[in-house]
Amino acid sequence: MKDILFLLVMGLAVYVAGRLFLKEPILPWASKKDKNEGPIVPTDKKKKNKKKGRHPVSPLDEVEAAPFRELFGHVVEIEHHMIRHKDNTFTLMAEVEPVNYFLLDQEEQDGIDATFETWLSQLNYSVRIYLQNRFVDLTLPIQEIQQVMDKEDDLHPLARQFGQNMISDLLYWQNAQPRYETKRYLIFDYRVETKDIKADDAEDMEEKIVDKAFNELYRRLKTAQGQLRKADMNVQMLTTTGVNEVLYYGFNRRKAKKNHFRDIAAQEQLSLYSTADQTAAYVSRVKGDIENVQKEAQEEGRYYREANEDEETFAS
Repeated sequence: MKDILFLLVMGLAVYVAGRLFLKEPILPWASKKDKNEGPIVPTDKKKKNKKKGRHPVSPLDEVEAAPFRELFGHVVEIEHHMIRHKDNTFTLMAEVEPVNYFLLDQEEQDGIDATFETWLSQLNYSVRIYLQNRFVDLTLPIQEIQQVMDKEDDLHPLARQFGQNMISDLLYWQNAQPRYETKRYLIFDYRVETKDIKADDAEDMEEKIVDKAFNELYRRLKTAQGQLRKADMNVQMLTTTGVNEVLYYGFNRRKAKKNHFRDIAAQEQLSLYSTADQTAAYVSRVKGDIENVQKEAQEEGRYYREANEDEETFAS
């Protein structure tokens, strides 16, 4: 009898442990009751998300990118060939034309290394080196070849055929696979301390701040030009347009492959108003309307002047 009770107790313990392990109710008839219960009440966290109108983040959901202005909140403007920051820090950029280092002999390479090290050792201010990879663009060379072929009427047929083959080969080479070219830039930064500048008014202060920043940055640029010229490395200052071009290629790498920066101004995309090609008759009519409006304004002004003179005469 004791053995039977012991086996029953052990069997019951194993049964309870199995039901708990499977996360099922201990009583078999309770499982059906539980399944027929009402819907599961959402937790407080789900209620909170529902109230706020938020949805669970899915791997396919994309987070909206921050506005471009928020990435450069410290930048005020790009003017006078410099990037100006809010704390009166100015940035000047210069492009460096590299020398073909690996085609030189050992003595020439040592001379370039010594020149570059000498320039670095003389620096008592920060200079940044920026390398930008761009897609190779052969649009201009292809256009020049095509223009030469179009202008030369007496060009030999074989020469014309050679030019067409060259254009086809260049286009195939450029589009066969992604090809890159590296642009090299020097970046000079300088912060102007306004407490050291004396000015009569705000306009005079603004002008002196810009002049002081440009003079100091240009001095650093000339020092780099003088030193690196000894190593056959030409350094050219970037204008405002050049700085904008670097930023355009930096943030529009793939778009710039088709929408070239030089075409933006040519297509009048920088205009403050919309423009379009118009016929000569339309342009003449618009000019005539403008002249008529100007004449009416002049006549109206003359009428008011004469009326004022008559009133003064009558009053006297």
